Amino acid sequence: MSTTTGRARAVWFRCLASAFRTALACAIVGCTTLYGPASIRHHIAFPAFSYVTVVLIVTDATLGDALHGCWLALYATVQSLGPALLSLWLIGPARLSRGTISVAVALGAFLVVFPRGTHLVARRIALGQIVIVYVIAYINGVHTEAIMHPLHVAASTAIGVLACVLALLLPYPRLACWELRLNCERLAENVSERLNLYVKAFCAEDNALGLAYISQAKPLTVAGAKLLQSIKRYQESVKWERLPLRFLRNFYSNPGERLQELEIPLRGMEMALTSCTASLPVRILDGETIYGPVQLEENVCLTQKQIKNCLLRDSLTAPESNAGNLVESHQTLQTISTRHQDLPSFFFLFCMKLLHRKSLAKPTTPTQQKGSSTPCKQTGFFKSTWMSNWSTSVSRKRLMPAFKCSLSLGLAVLFGLIYSKKDGYWSGLTVAISLAAAREATFKVSNVKAQGTVLGTVYGLFGCFVFERYLSLRFISLLPWFVVTNFLRHSKMYGQAGGISAVIGAVLVLGRKNFGPPSEFAIARIVETFIGLSCSIMVDLLLQPTRASSLAKVQLFKCFETLSACIGSISLAANSKTNLLENQRRLKLDVSELGKFISEAEAEPNFWFLPFHSACYFELLGSFSKLVDLLLLSADAVGLLEHESQKFGASWKESVNKLDGDLELFKEMAGSLVKCFEDVTKLLSLKSLEKELENKNIPHDLEMGKSSNRNIFKVSGLDEDRIDSIISSYLQHSKEMVDKIHAADEGERELKSQVVLCLSALGFCMSNLIKETSEIEKRIIGILQWENPSKHINLYEISCKIRALYTTEQYCTNLQF
Repeated sequence: MSTTTGRARAVWFRCLASAFRTALACAIVGCTTLYGPASIRHHIAFPAFSYVTVVLIVTDATLGDALHGCWLALYATVQSLGPALLSLWLIGPARLSRGTISVAVALGAFLVVFPRGTHLVARRIALGQIVIVYVIAYINGVHTEAIMHPLHVAASTAIGVLACVLALLLPYPRLACWELRLNCERLAENVSERLNLYVKAFCAEDNALGLAYISQAKPLTVAGAKLLQSIKRYQESVKWERLPLRFLRNFYSNPGERLQELEIPLRGMEMALTSCTASLPVRILDGETIYGPVQLEENVCLTQKQIKNCLLRDSLTAPESNAGNLVESHQTLQTISTRHQDLPSFFFLFCMKLLHRKSLAKPTTPTQQKGSSTPCKQTGFFKSTWMSNWSTSVSRKRLMPAFKCSLSLGLAVLFGLIYSKKDGYWSGLTVAISLAAAREATFKVSNVKAQGTVLGTVYGLFGCFVFERYLSLRFISLLPWFVVTNFLRHSKMYGQAGGISAVIGAVLVLGRKNFGPPSEFAIARIVETFIGLSCSIMVDLLLQPTRASSLAKVQLFKCFETLSACIGSISLAANSKTNLLENQRRLKLDVSELGKFISEAEAEPNFWFLPFHSACYFELLGSFSKLVDLLLLSADAVGLLEHESQKFGASWKESVNKLDGDLELFKEMAGSLVKCFEDVTKLLSLKSLEKELENKNIPHDLEMGKSSNRNIFKVSGLDEDRIDSIISSYLQHSKEMVDKIHAADEGERELKSQVVLCLSALGFCMSNLIKETSEIEKRIIGILQWENPSKHINLYEISCKIRALYTTEQYCTNLQF
């Protein structure tokens, strides 16, 4: 209960602090534009855009983010207002029409979005400036000053950026380095608590107690993942604080990277526990070697000390005192168990030792980080960013987003001006400030943006009605709304897009004056917002017609392809760890992309299409995530074995040959099953496969002619015995190899125990890779059955038909040549 209360209190404090900073920045803009000197108010001609700039930058920001926002606003201003100023000077505002304005906005948007590497905030500010400059110039016509008008837009942007910096400095600065250190301390505490619970579960006296400890650790795992995300975010912001605040350089040590490396061993310990809960309490080798609770508690204490040492400000090397206790505690492991049920226990100990090893890793020194930590170095950040963004390489991946943005923005401005010349820029501004960095669920995001705009506008109208005669009280009424929208932004229903739209909707009504009757403005803005979102949806449907569900299936095929390469790179040969790690990184990226497509496909409307089977796809994603972790832990085991093998000589190579034979059998089995998944996911549909077979006149015996091929493997029935036999053979050969190692002194015993843990860990990973692959087989069958409810699904038969079709096509091609 106390933990829940503390978490709720922390959420409330975070939302109140963020709301206060946002309110302070908006108050600075409001006081300047409403009560400031006339000379300043004359130049800040567009306070609405100042508020928009504030919301884009200050939301959940630190001082580093605000300083970064200053640079982004400057970059956006040069990128957008430079060409706009030249265009207005050459053409003249009096000659502008709806058509020329729409074309000019579209061309300006293309030039902003096309350069690669430009930050999303810079793009949004630049697009907003383009809309304001051109549309307001058209609205005012001959009264527009070609030179001063763009400068007024720049001044309005500048006051918004300055307000953000001041809001994050007052009453005390919110520094990213302090937030980073606080999150690192929380993560270190989180890791220590999880380690304690896992060890208690490992030493539990019965299954129920062990499962209870594992259940207690699951919320901590979720919290740890969120802390890791926060740490990664603040690591970028710290770079922008380091340069102007050199007097605080002692606070900028970054233990986050070291703490992030501790996550994988903890996941391995959790996997080991979930695999051995049925055999608790754990006794390895039936009492021949008992790894007792006392030894584990000593290891936990040592590891926790090292985790705390990660946070020491001045420590560049971790202390090695008491490390001998850990060595002694592992020296009792001098032989490998050939029983499969003992593998999780050995794997748990391997992960525990790996966790301790990673906590001892030396941090990166400041001189090593010097080249990448400061944003202004060598040729200058402005020059390097400009040159890298304007690379001459042109690809469809760069052209399509730029063309989509320019077309949707141009159409939004055109239709917005057709509806209302006076308020026509709001439709374009809606598209500009909601630009996304990547693909998103168009309908869902547009829906929450529209809802957020309506909620904010209605709240603004309510505030105007209550405080009609008291303009100053309108700002005070914004404070509770900032708190509410903070919760909206962190909710699943509205997210960032809906929350930001709600903030802007209220601020534009309550933060200005002399914009006409609030009710008329509210109606006009809601309609213009609808026009802008409709244009975005229409352009997305025309230029991006491929549904996310189809892309998820294509990405699933890529994941299987990369998984096949990962399995093929598992080996005990020299330099095999490098190949395995490279393939594992590729698989991790592919799985991450698959998760994005699945989330998008779940949110998109079905229309007349078959509903997306999100449950099966999310289960597939979970299995792939476990495979990624298992492959990384396998690489760690292989790397340690490769390192230790240098101390043995020729005898090691002879023993490794037998293990490589077992690994080849494992790779043949797992690889053939993954190849079957590749073939099946490559299909558009089963109906198309059957039509192709009929058109090619492929006989039934040819379709099933490869049924005796031993390379095609199924995880079912008696084939499970073959899996067990391969793992048993691997364990037996590992035991024989370890028994040949003579351990006379303490160093040799430690070396032998290290080999025992690594070989056992690799055996556990092999076994669980097959188990997760069999789980994937069930999900693939579930997806195919969902798409073909009237048919009996047999992956083996489908794979044979695909191979028969492929063989026939290859044969016909050879005949032609």
